[in-house]
Amino acid sequence: MIRVMDKLLLFLLSLAVGALSVLAFGIGLNWIPEEWSREIVQDLYSGKVEWLQWTVVAVSVVMFLIGLRFFYVSLRRSNSSAPSIDQRTEFGDIRISIETVENLALKAAGRQRGIKDLRARIRISEAGIDISLRAVADGESSIPVLTEEIQRAVKSHVEEITGIPVATVAVFVANIIQSTNFKSRVE
Repeated sequence: MIRVMDKLLLFLLSLAVGALSVLAFGIGLNWIPEEWSREIVQDLYSGKVEWLQWTVVAVSVVMFLIGLRFFYVSLRRSNSSAPSIDQRTEFGDIRISIETVENLALKAAGRQRGIKDLRARIRISEAGIDISLRAVADGESSIPVLTEEIQRAVKSHVEEITGIPVATVAVFVANIIQSTNFKSRVE
């Protein structure tokens, strides 16, 4: 939710900076007549057009607050450089990166015959780790048997190495390998 809000604020700040840049560009190239610029500035200072003053004040305050937010975000120290799974033991804290779990899953799945081109995605849930694998099969083995072997191997390997329970292992067989061996026929 905070990332979405930051993206929205960054979008608004970018729009405001873009609009000011176009205005400055127009004034610099004399596309905006000097009389208009003077008239707007005089209206701002004289208070003749009250809505213009309040609009400028409101936009300035909002842009200042957005700028403060991004200043804070840029100086804030992150707790970790990469997403990780944190565990506490009697000896201290253990942090295992998501990338490590992905590589363990890929290693276990890659040991199975009949599988090529593996990709893994890890999600953390209340029940443990959810592992999603995308694979290309060789087309020679039974896909249900092959995927069940992969699920079993990945689950046991990841749990054994990390000590973290694996809730699910989903395997998506995206395609089969197309054989390029064609017998040429000579007549």
